[in-house]
Amino acid sequence: MQIKDWFIDADTHITEPGDVWTSRLPQKWKDQAPHMVRTDEGVDMWKFGNAERAIPVGATAVAGWKDPFPSIPKNLDECPPAAYDAKARLEYMDSIGAWAMALYPNIGGFGSETFLGLNDPELMLACVRAYNDWLIEWISPDPRRFIPVMATPFWDVEAAVKEIARCKDLGHKAILFTSAPQDYDMPFIGDAHWNPIWEAAQDVDLPISLHIGSGDFQDQMMAPGRFAAHGIGPSTVSGSMSILMANAIQLMDIAMSGVLPRHPKLKLVSVESGIGWLPFVKEALDHGYDYANVRTERPEFARHPSEYLREQVWACTFFETFASNRFLDDIGIDRVLFETDYPHPICLYGDEVREKIDAAFGALPEDVQKKVLFQNAADLYGVEAPDRPWNAGA
Repeated sequence: MQIKDWFIDADTHITEPGDVWTSRLPQKWKDQAPHMVRTDEGVDMWKFGNAERAIPVGATAVAGWKDPFPSIPKNLDECPPAAYDAKARLEYMDSIGAWAMALYPNIGGFGSETFLGLNDPELMLACVRAYNDWLIEWISPDPRRFIPVMATPFWDVEAAVKEIARCKDLGHKAILFTSAPQDYDMPFIGDAHWNPIWEAAQDVDLPISLHIGSGDFQDQMMAPGRFAAHGIGPSTVSGSMSILMANAIQLMDIAMSGVLPRHPKLKLVSVESGIGWLPFVKEALDHGYDYANVRTERPEFARHPSEYLREQVWACTFFETFASNRFLDDIGIDRVLFETDYPHPICLYGDEVREKIDAAFGALPEDVQKKVLFQNAADLYGVEAPDRPWNAGA
């Protein structure tokens, strides 16, 4: 069956233009501000002050590229315009039937962790604020159709709380937070240190996004011996899948730390990590919870961990068909979102988007299709209803 309605894409990324920070930060940070440079070989790279780290622009925008990753566009000129231009993105959205798209960063990191390399707290905060301001400017061609997700200066809890309030007023729809702050020598994600951030999110009624790769994922991606044993292509696949599965571990940490029962209005979104693992994780947590008699040690747990996950955690699916056809009831039909991860490696792109939607959801009842593909995200992020039908193939 073909589904011919609009959908909402719960995870896409913007390939940031080169002037995001240089045009917005004070002159005193001109040399340290993140900036794009083109090498003698014609490769566009992002540089962060004096930090060693350099990020090739093309790695963030490979949708439609002629060869599979790790082959990438050399520079912004070779990237698809929809990766970095809002008007081109809207045209692409119309072509695939995406009424709205959630927008996640690239250069600052999937949890804002790249800014830590600047080693200047004042500059780090200024970079986060500049990005958040720029994102609201970027969506101006049609704010109804974008879901801006604010970056968070998680290394400074007080500043993060203030930025959450500021960005709510600006029009941001969600909060990006690292799922593994302990990777950066900060308190574990379940520590009470982070309570003000959970409370701030509750106060402004914005969900918190835990995107894959927001911790230090080098151990998963660059495991010693993997490239020698697998080769480049297989290593890229297994490394990428390891990053996806890390979110399951981080979500279990959150569940067993008591964050959810202590903050009953907190909404978390596991982004880009899939859904097929959720039934096993919930069953395993409940089994261990009963065996260890956790309730006697942690009285805030009035129910099993699976019940808190079921009520307070949303999860995103994009390439899965097995889980979509068999596990939705176990996961919670009203807690599943659809995404494409455009324009990253392994993203769904072009005609493949509707083909995957039909394969995953075409045989399901119409009310289930509507929830997973549109209404769940619309309710979570406050997306307006479309003002016109989708003209498929126009």
